[in-house]
Amino acid sequence: QVQVVESGGRLVQAGGSLRLSCEVSGLVFDDYAMSWFRQAPGKEREFVAAISWNGNSRHYINSLKGRFTISRDNAKTTEYLQMYSLPPEHTPAYYCHPVSQFHYDTDSYTTRENDYWGPGTQVPVSS
Repeated sequence: QVQVVESGGRLVQAGGSLRLSCEVSGLVFDDYAMSWFRQAPGKEREFVAAISWNGNSRHYINSLKGRFTISRDNAKTTEYLQMYSLPPEHTPAYYCHPVSQFHYDTDSYTTRENDYWGPGTQVPVSS
């Protein structure tokens, strides 16, 4: 049984930084690329970033390039998302998602590939 557990979300001041973690079990972690999605209230879940199985390749949505850094530790079956300069209107919950292949095309990342989702972690930002 695949388990995905995100952690690290907490209230942050605008302009602050935060690192999220995601631990995965029940699958061969380095057989998968890893990704992060986010979902704001009343909106669809959207792709944020992805990293290849060995950590050598990364892809981000254009609006977040330079502000977020994705990484992974295969020995710990954990991926991370370092976030910088969080804006005051930021409200999404973040979700970790194993994917079968790494792509440099944002449209290749969908929510329908598999059911490997965790409960998410909230990152509210105060102004």
